Amino acid sequence: MTRFIGCFLLLAFPNHAATQADVIVYGATPGGFCAAIAAAREGASVVLMEPTGHVGGVNTGGLCFSDSNQTVRSTVMGLFEEWHARVEKDYQQRGVALPYKVREKDHTHWTYEPHVAAKITQAMLDEAGVKVMTRQVLKSVIKDGTRITKLITTAGEFEAKTFIDGTYEGDLMAEAGVSWTIGREGRKEFGESLAGKQYPKAKMKISGLGADGKPLPLITTTDAGPEDAGDKNVMVYSFRLCVTKDAANRVPFPKPTKYDPARFEVVRRYFAKEKRPILPWDLYPLPGNKFDANNGIGKQFSMGLVGACNGWSEADEAGRTAIWEAHKQYTLEFYHFLTTDNAVPAAIRKEMSELGLCRDEFADYDHWSPQLYVREGRRMIGEYVVSQKDIMEQPKKEDVIVVSSFPIDSHDCQRVGTDEFVVDEGTIMPVRMAGRKHGYPYHIPYRAITPKAAECTNLLVPVALSCTHVGMSSIRVEPTWMILGQSAGIAAALSAKQGLDVQKLPYPALRERLLAQKQVLDLPVLAKAPAEPKGAMSIDPKTLPGIVLDDAQAELKGAWSRSSNFKPHIGTGYLHDDKRGDGESVAVFRVKVPKSGRYDLRMAYSAHETRATKVPLTIQNGEKAIELLVDQTQPLPAGEAFRSIGKVELQKDLETTITLRNRETDGFVILDALQLLAAP
Repeated sequence: MTRFIGCFLLLAFPNHAATQADVIVYGATPGGFCAAIAAAREGASVVLMEPTGHVGGVNTGGLCFSDSNQTVRSTVMGLFEEWHARVEKDYQQRGVALPYKVREKDHTHWTYEPHVAAKITQAMLDEAGVKVMTRQVLKSVIKDGTRITKLITTAGEFEAKTFIDGTYEGDLMAEAGVSWTIGREGRKEFGESLAGKQYPKAKMKISGLGADGKPLPLITTTDAGPEDAGDKNVMVYSFRLCVTKDAANRVPFPKPTKYDPARFEVVRRYFAKEKRPILPWDLYPLPGNKFDANNGIGKQFSMGLVGACNGWSEADEAGRTAIWEAHKQYTLEFYHFLTTDNAVPAAIRKEMSELGLCRDEFADYDHWSPQLYVREGRRMIGEYVVSQKDIMEQPKKEDVIVVSSFPIDSHDCQRVGTDEFVVDEGTIMPVRMAGRKHGYPYHIPYRAITPKAAECTNLLVPVALSCTHVGMSSIRVEPTWMILGQSAGIAAALSAKQGLDVQKLPYPALRERLLAQKQVLDLPVLAKAPAEPKGAMSIDPKTLPGIVLDDAQAELKGAWSRSSNFKPHIGTGYLHDDKRGDGESVAVFRVKVPKSGRYDLRMAYSAHETRATKVPLTIQNGEKAIELLVDQTQPLPAGEAFRSIGKVELQKDLETTITLRNRETDGFVILDALQLLAAP
């Protein structure tokens, strides 16, 4: 009845005045609320509008484990640092000791509880004088030429000089007629080696089909499509649940409204084959004896409902509600399966059964997070598109508004099932700088948050910004989005004050105000990379011909053990996988050859009868991919440190990745070194 009366009032008084402000931010995500605060601090009148009843996005919705630990922390300053410093102070004032100090720019995990994050967020908005309005679902946008003049929502009309789209999904941008895309590019489109289909996880040697020959539940396709081609899939969504084992604060997980045991048949088959089963959810310890439960990027089955997020960004309010409920239902059903089904190892059933929701979190939502973790939505096609090349090869930009350095990583995009195997596709394991705990530092240019001038001249898009899927796979974390939001808020306030199109805002003036609000704009001068592990040098790689890739240069995923027992070896030692053969140990080498041509690929390892006989290697150069199997029981030629394992054609202007896995291997996998020699 209340909703009917509200509609009646709008109809009865159609000429009510629109709410006016210098800057309107639509979307109270971390990028959105930082934009609002930053604009207000520049003297602008600001309205922050949110289509749901929740302010703060995932920062106040369960994500309590700051991903800044994987960045160069000296570059993530401004409102991001202030927000965390105020969180830290809140705990200190209550006598709670945290395991970190915000002033120390190391790689320690910065953690907090959702209700503390919400309190700090609201306090900063209040102090800045931002008017916050929730339940404002966007219905339409009115434009005069290339300028937005008015937003019409379910609750009223709103006018401003400059607008900011702070939504994860790019809702305002799309409604304003700005070009956008969604999904993944092919490798050719921007010359990205990480584009197209990605298979870093091991194939599960189980059938993904039922007795009727049709895909089992949780399988999204039987054919992922061409490896170099793009598609419309986005990386998996999930909830970031705040959970606890503390009986005094623990609320039992609600039972799912329905439960079909057949839904998890493929997981049963996985557990029946898996030799070393692990907890399917990632659990990060938090203050208050709690955990942040997250989807495990490297796990075969986890909290994310693969494939169900497709269509979220394009859906209306009712459509998103249905998708949100589908994710909640899956999470509750999966929890019920993990705690009750005899196919689940007893140790996992026990640990999962100890978890419950937190009585002191999300009381208005029955202790469940109100925010679905939208890792990727629409992406604007703006004045500049940030791609893999901008991150790893050409990081410097003249109109910089952010220094970003989170590793490129993507969660699953689809799950492929055939009669012979099941494999998760789309995962990009974190791409870090060799020997470091962070990704590649790079600039994000102002042009990446501005639409094309022909489409809209008073809108900035700092969250659903202009980038490729691979670019978004690095940008997509809250530290980067918060800094992008702050930069957008400053730019919006300046544009409104000076009556300028956002594309015509002089960068020197913007840069001055960014620095005044404590942003960092210079690429970091990195300290010397950590020294190689201690040990006597056996064969110095610098003394060898050709291109030598020692194990110390590899990007590692999964468990590896170091040894120097078998000699000779390259450098100070080598790595091995402890004979697990589980597909979880992965090593990636990246290299560019000095000239195009044929190369002899050689491998160094300590041959022994206990070694694996079929070590899989994938050599990717542009669109070409070569698969090799190496028998490490075979001795090396007498007097040589390497054995030739194959000839490969490589192009000098394309990055070559060489990936070694311990997938289905039958002995110890040795990771010592690779060598590329120009072949005659």
